[in-house]
Amino acid sequence: MDTSSPASSSALVDETAAAIRARIMSGEIPIGAQLRQAELAKALGVSRTPVREALRQLQTGGLIEVVPNRGAVVRVPAPWEVREAYEVRAELEGLSCVRAVRRITRDGFEELRATNELLRPGDGPPNAASHAANDRFHTLIHEISGNDRLARVIKEINEAFPRNVSALVLQEHPRHRDDNFAEHERILAALEAQDDELARREMQSHVISAGEQLARWYERRSATVFRG
Repeated sequence: MDTSSPASSSALVDETAAAIRARIMSGEIPIGAQLRQAELAKALGVSRTPVREALRQLQTGGLIEVVPNRGAVVRVPAPWEVREAYEVRAELEGLSCVRAVRRITRDGFEELRATNELLRPGDGPPNAASHAANDRFHTLIHEISGNDRLARVIKEINEAFPRNVSALVLQEHPRHRDDNFAEHERILAALEAQDDELARREMQSHVISAGEQLARWYERRSATVFRG
């Protein structure tokens, strides 16, 4: 890539930031982990300069922070931040359900049903397919709602926190897996009944519950992750 122009340099920084963000969101780089510029530059095949600028970008976005004597680390979200974000997300996802009731087709409903079946609790632990299915269930409703701006705002809220943590919550607590599946089933029933207000309430309740589980996970982990 030609990095001689400001535009190309900026693009490289954006690409580097996106690559680091993806590793954080997947859990490959866990919360509390140090982000060493030399290691990241080697892993991503770039110099330290775009890595340094990318870390500044991610710090501005709140995904990382600079801790005295440790440097850049993956930020541990405060539980209150999670609760506030999920309160907003619940309202937006509720609106998404209201819109979906008016637009959903039989094929769309069947795809939602099949996606949720992948989340049916079984004997083994949840796997990558079930984690993807959980995200896909919500994304399908956003797509069916037909409002791209609404979907983008929900995605921005989701991307404020590493996505692998939600999977860890379900993995560590089988009861939450049972509840998650059952809550999706109630959302499906409301959509099938074309009851937009019930669909809104079921989705809001589901998201608030997920947010509370996530906030409590961070409360437990924040006591054990060294933050300087």
